[in-house]
Amino acid sequence: MPTHHPITRQHWHHSWLSALALLCASLACGAKQVDVHDPVMTREGDTWYLFSTGPGITIYSSKDRVNWRYSDRAFATEPTWAKRVSPSFDGHLWAPDIYQHKGLFYLYYSVSAFGKNTSAIGVTVNKTLNPASPDYRWEDKGIVIESVPQRDLWNAIDPAIIADDHGQVWMSFGSFWGGLKLFKLNDDLTRPAEPQEWHSIAKLERSVLMDDSQAGSAQIEAPFILRKGDYYYLFASWGLCCRKGDSTYHLVVGRSKQVTGPYLDKTGRDMNQGGGSLLIKGNKRWVGLGHNSAYTWDGKDYLVLHAYEAADNYLQKLKILNLHWDGEGWPQVDEKELDSYISQRLK
Repeated sequence: MPTHHPITRQHWHHSWLSALALLCASLACGAKQVDVHDPVMTREGDTWYLFSTGPGITIYSSKDRVNWRYSDRAFATEPTWAKRVSPSFDGHLWAPDIYQHKGLFYLYYSVSAFGKNTSAIGVTVNKTLNPASPDYRWEDKGIVIESVPQRDLWNAIDPAIIADDHGQVWMSFGSFWGGLKLFKLNDDLTRPAEPQEWHSIAKLERSVLMDDSQAGSAQIEAPFILRKGDYYYLFASWGLCCRKGDSTYHLVVGRSKQVTGPYLDKTGRDMNQGGGSLLIKGNKRWVGLGHNSAYTWDGKDYLVLHAYEAADNYLQKLKILNLHWDGEGWPQVDEKELDSYISQRLK
């Protein structure tokens, strides 16, 4: 008969602790995750910085994109002009984007009221993102563009910046109303270039009988353009955010060989005519996911987004997923990574 070596109490205890440690690692052992809406990121030196919707724009920093520390807020209070644009503004700045250009960091942000296009996109500038640096100081450059009810059939929120093959910098933006727009920025990236050049890049159907002051049924927002290979890829969020378990937010994508479009989906349908190929929709554990950004770091591509966790009363959580490409050059993500990527918010 084979000889069985008895398992000592000490060995069993050690094995149990090892298994517990592994379980804790996989579940972050109850550690507080980073709860953010509309995340965007950039890197300075060996540190990543994460920006999100929140009072004054919330900023976190990390050395590994998993463990995050609160860094600062871009505005100690709020932009001086915010309540003029939106009288019901509550101090929360929305949907930022961060862009590095000629030694400066440009932080774009949105001022608005929920469901209204009394909105504006502003920009504040810093030489560094490290609060310990003597050069650290946010300097607000004011309004880039503003939307006014009954005047504009677009909503000036959700900015995202992209440079084309010639180095020209563009801003995409938009939410509901007439869809997603793109315009050329001036040389200091603070205003539209003159003469102004605007393009429509994605729309969903909206009734012509809808009052222009209403957001309407065209549930599209949050453009983000990533340059990869021969194409510009336009990501957009469809559906409704911010409704906990009833949120229907999800991500679609199209692509174009020109930054100005047309952006076509996998079937060849123009995103200006309702096109958009599904990228990720979520599941029962993770709903309302979207408002993404996308990056290439050290030769690898990543999708950054928020998702609502059903098990935590649908609190929004940071997700960073690996972005892969199929044989036809279309982006793909693995839904399982919604579970495997778990951020930790350090004290």
